[in-house]
Amino acid sequence: MSGIGRASVLIGAGTIVSRLTGFLRGIVLVAVVGAVGSRAGDAFTTANQLPNNIYAIISTGLLTAVIVPQIVKAASHQDGGRAFISKVFTLGTVVLLVAAVLATLAAPWLVRLYAPGYAPDQLALATTFAYWCLPQIVFYGLYALVGEALNARRIYGPFTWAPIVNNIVSIAGFLLFLALFGGPVTEVVDWTQTMIVLLAGTATFGIVVQAVILFFFWRRTGLHVRPDFRWRGVGLGQIGRLAGWTFLMVVAGQLAGLLQSRVVSEASGAGPAAAVSANAWLLFMLPYSIIVLSIGTPYFTQLSEHAHAGRDDDVRADIGRSIRTLGVFIVIATFALATAAVPASRIFTNSADDAVDAAWVLLAYLVGLVPLAVLFVIQRTFYAYSDTRTPFFFTLLQCGIVIATAFGARGLVDAGVIGLEYLAAAVAVGQSLSSIVQVVLATWLLHRRLGSLAIGSWMLSLGRFVLAAIPAAAAGWLVFLWFGGPDGWTASSQLLGAVGAAVIGTVSIAVYIGFLALLRAPELSVATGLVRRLLPGRR
Repeated sequence: MSGIGRASVLIGAGTIVSRLTGFLRGIVLVAVVGAVGSRAGDAFTTANQLPNNIYAIISTGLLTAVIVPQIVKAASHQDGGRAFISKVFTLGTVVLLVAAVLATLAAPWLVRLYAPGYAPDQLALATTFAYWCLPQIVFYGLYALVGEALNARRIYGPFTWAPIVNNIVSIAGFLLFLALFGGPVTEVVDWTQTMIVLLAGTATFGIVVQAVILFFFWRRTGLHVRPDFRWRGVGLGQIGRLAGWTFLMVVAGQLAGLLQSRVVSEASGAGPAAAVSANAWLLFMLPYSIIVLSIGTPYFTQLSEHAHAGRDDDVRADIGRSIRTLGVFIVIATFALATAAVPASRIFTNSADDAVDAAWVLLAYLVGLVPLAVLFVIQRTFYAYSDTRTPFFFTLLQCGIVIATAFGARGLVDAGVIGLEYLAAAVAVGQSLSSIVQVVLATWLLHRRLGSLAIGSWMLSLGRFVLAAIPAAAAGWLVFLWFGGPDGWTASSQLLGAVGAAVIGTVSIAVYIGFLALLRAPELSVATGLVRRLLPGRR
């Protein structure tokens, strides 16, 4: 247990430091390419997201669904898994190389596919960026392959901490860009080939270092890998069975994201677009990754054990307990971040006015944060019962709503109901609406499968949290206004934006705790006990 505890602390600390350095990377990148109205910034964001989108499909369809689980099983082989992992690494590397080459050759088509709203000069810049960024596919894959092999041998640290090195490399390269060329360089016409190579090359080099650094720890696995093209036995014939519905779910999600990108691209140069949406999503995912993933994952482990043992009553209890525990944290995170939306958005923008514009996108995403946390528990309960088919169907509905609302947002712009500067926010509202519908349907389907989920009980708890969060948010908002509001010091610079968001958030949390105590919320003691156990030196 102590080993597991140390590993959890190591992974948790690495995740937090990775997020913080990722924020710093984002701040420096905004200084280079700008944010709201930056056609160059949107071009780079589109190009640099392409390898992530393509890799997501490859990793779920092959690496995650087929190869990675087999790495763990191979440890029981007579040779410790050496022969099998050689086959796996050869196959994985070939797939990644072929995918990267094909994607790079198709760069002009891919950019047009994701950003049809870009002008010809912006498309040309995004395409040039893409030529430098798409080779990242290979190194994302190698990072996953080597990292999972290390994890299978209980060598957890390198896989968790390597992204931090990537962020540091990127920050250094972006700072060099600022030293040489200044910034932000937002106009497409101002970009030279040297500037393009330095920016996009730095982004790719960071991913390369992230992957390569893991090889320095390979000797600790005790495995000797060599090229082996005899792939019989790897499991290629079972891709449909192993990947199955999960793979289709990722494809559906990528298709929905593609259509969102196509719609948002039309706002580039006129207001928040690709770059702002990406940074708003980064802010949105911060509480989700820290709270939901770190706290929810252990609950999922326990829930899975009960499901495998056929103890449905315990599973139902786990569902309510985990939702209430996550809820006490995620509700105040939602309200506090909403209250501090302008200072938080200022971290990734170049002016107070841009921060206000970007804040609308963040607020639109935040509407779906609590439903997304509940969905984490509901969806993984289906997984605990080895059911990936049902989550595919309610995710398919969610993707359909995302697509419909994205086109609906564009229709509002065409009808003159909203301006282009609100298009990205309208698309984000659609994303949140789809999450709400998805979690309602998922909960209903799980209720049909397991019987009573005591929904009223945990909904009552969530309502109590919201009741306490409303005055907490009001207190934070008063602090924001006291500091001068959008024209005050909290929106005057990126650094002060971060400080202001932290102060406003702290005030909101303090008031929230006080009101939960007044309401005698039983979850408060559970939450404080959990925080104490997570602190260094605590058990």
